[in-house]
Amino acid sequence: MRTSLPYFILLALLALPLIAMTQYDPKEICRLDNNHVIFRLNRNWTPAEKQKVMNQFDLDSALMAEAFSGKPEILVNKVKWYVKQLGNNIVELSKPMGGGLSLEKGDIYMLDDRWINAAGVEERESSAFGVNIFTLYSVFTYHDGIAKFYLPERKYARNVYIAGSFNNWSTMQTPMIRCDSGWFITLRLKPGKYSYKYIIDGKWSPDPYNKLREDDLQGGENSVVFCYNYRFFLQYGKVSKEVFVTGSFNNWNPRELRMHRIPGGWAINLFLREGTHAYKFVVDGNWILDPGNNIQRPDGSGHENSFLSIGDTMLFILKGNSAINQVNVAGNFNAWNRSELSMKKIKGGWQLPYVLAPGNYEYKFILDGRWITDPDNPYTTGKGADCNSFITIKPNHLFKLEGYAGSRKVILTGSFNGWKEDGYEMKINEDGTWIFPIYLKPGKHTYKFIVDGKWIVDPANEQWEKNEYGTGNSVLWIEP
Repeated sequence: MRTSLPYFILLALLALPLIAMTQYDPKEICRLDNNHVIFRLNRNWTPAEKQKVMNQFDLDSALMAEAFSGKPEILVNKVKWYVKQLGNNIVELSKPMGGGLSLEKGDIYMLDDRWINAAGVEERESSAFGVNIFTLYSVFTYHDGIAKFYLPERKYARNVYIAGSFNNWSTMQTPMIRCDSGWFITLRLKPGKYSYKYIIDGKWSPDPYNKLREDDLQGGENSVVFCYNYRFFLQYGKVSKEVFVTGSFNNWNPRELRMHRIPGGWAINLFLREGTHAYKFVVDGNWILDPGNNIQRPDGSGHENSFLSIGDTMLFILKGNSAINQVNVAGNFNAWNRSELSMKKIKGGWQLPYVLAPGNYEYKFILDGRWITDPDNPYTTGKGADCNSFITIKPNHLFKLEGYAGSRKVILTGSFNGWKEDGYEMKINEDGTWIFPIYLKPGKHTYKFIVDGKWIVDPANEQWEKNEYGTGNSVLWIEP
């Protein structure tokens, strides 16, 4: 099936993730959303850049000229486009997919998508844990970072592609290879969760041998696979009928993760997200610590749990307080358990090595039962008794506000923290710039600064959108 576009791309009836021309990074140019095709245009493009976009997407010059007319709707070549102003120089044009094509669910039409930015979407660590459920063991294997997908049979198929979160749902970048018994492809993937589908002669299909599926938000399902990074093992000499592992990663469900009998004990392979995890084994109904792991901590109710960590270690440090007998740290990373994480007394203060996944966290120190914020951390959230210290692990964005050096207090607030008026308190640098490092998921975020009680948009950001108050919000896009 041919289209009016000069390249051939595969766009499914399910909404694909945001795609972008790398030449114009980070400004996304084309995407599909809710069965609409959307183009983002920049008034400041050079004539050469503008022509390249027109050629790439087969956009009419009249459409480009009308885009910045200020009209909410424009009609070009009998096609109605809806216009959304995102700032003084940025607009989005959208129209429903269609154009006379009669498409059924599962059909696709072809466009060349080799230019798609295949960085992937932020799905890999979206689950705390994961275990695969395949009806045929050989259809997926993962070892040393190499994943092999295998689709048996389909001998008479002309071509088979695989599309998923690992290739930004590209529909033509990852063709599978025909073999005597079916089709296969090997991919280098990091441990984590991935969703995918096969495209068999132009028809989307979940993996028929994979029982793990999730809603694709288009009336169908995506297959889900986990690339493992951890193996639980219990060397147990007694004759046992069944053994499970349970922990903070699966909300302590005692019968969800059944271990398998192997020579010398019981084992289970699974994916575990970066961070620190508490766990126990359940042997014939009896909860036990891991005898092969000497890292054990109290659970706050008179018992102990085994602990493991995956990822880089950071240090919680509290200086001074040598007269204190006991210092603990608690935060939203351990459900504010006040007795679980005991800090070690060292020369000049207290410390606790701990592993946290990339993200944003709140915490406090507990000194002989008294809760305090971290005196050496300038970043906080909340106020009064609800004021907590704030830490970001592997931040991917730094908010900055210049020109307000004389202000007493600046708060960062937005869609990422529920627009709290006591959101994130920023720190002022020596040069008078207010800053706040943060970890944000890929996609769109809206935000504002509150300067000494006054709400303002980001004066350094041209991208903004209207809000219900008629004042506007700044817009930030985070790339995968």
